[in-house]
Amino acid sequence: MPSPLSSPSSSSSLSSTFRVGALCGLLAGLLIALPSMVEAFTGETSATSVPLAFAPAFALPLLTALHRRQGPATGRLGTSAVTLNLIGLGLFGGAAFASNLVLFYFDDAIIDETLTGPTVPALFASAAVFAVGCALFGASLIRARVFPRLPSWGYAVVLPLLAFLTALPESLLTSALHVLVGTILIWLSTALWRMVPETEPEPTTVLNRIAV
Repeated sequence: MPSPLSSPSSSSSLSSTFRVGALCGLLAGLLIALPSMVEAFTGETSATSVPLAFAPAFALPLLTALHRRQGPATGRLGTSAVTLNLIGLGLFGGAAFASNLVLFYFDDAIIDETLTGPTVPALFASAAVFAVGCALFGASLIRARVFPRLPSWGYAVVLPLLAFLTALPESLLTSALHVLVGTILIWLSTALWRMVPETEPEPTTVLNRIAV
């Protein structure tokens, strides 16, 4: 028989996970959308590259929280999808960090000399893993029907495109795609936050249960 303390403690832990994930996801969405709006008029700059480099790191807690919220409704598909998505996000995030904070400051000639050997195939492989992971996790979002359908479909369709179109030169298309990705993350984060219970079980309630 489970301990009377286990249920309130587990609920509190999940609520904290959801809140942290939602806040991190909101920050990730803003770090993607806002600089991309600026780049639509100014082009890529050092000021806009910095937030874009750090945005993927804040998406990791959001992805974990989304999976924990809808986990019971997705089964093995959800577990496999979130695992592949986390791996792909880690790889793609590393590539985005290097591109925005390292390669951005190199001349084109130096970049051509640097991207040799296994570097380019590794970058494409990272993008492919990220794209497949996003498509699968998006499918799990759609299947679970826990979160709104529009951003769930957006996660499954738009985020995989981001993996490959970001390699193109900066344009209104790439800026619009980044803004759309940021909007999807913000939408999912907001939906996750609204699902968190507003109140937690009072410690006195738990003690009363034990006394009885």
